[in-house]
Amino acid sequence: MTNRRTLISVLALGGGMLVATAGRAGESVREEAGRHPRIAKAIHELEDAVHYMEEAPHDFGGFKAQAIADSRAAMGSLRKALAYRGEKDERHPR
Repeated sequence: MTNRRTLISVLALGGGMLVATAGRAGESVREEAGRHPRIAKAIHELEDAVHYMEEAPHDFGGFKAQAIADSRAAMGSLRKALAYRGEKDERHPR
């Protein structure tokens, strides 16, 4: 259930990327998330941390805004990595 929830979360929040890589490439991104569950889990955990920080009433010693920005950047990079892998696997199937 956790892997499925993580995958659904990755797909839902990576929707913009899926639109940009429509069709077969979108399938590849989903497949890559399944092939790389640690990356999918990392994205999910970062999303959870960002949500937690956004809702927190304190600023974590002044680091809150930067931590949120860095976490979002990391999620974007991880999604790009999955998309890249998906594109490569689509061109050169295993």
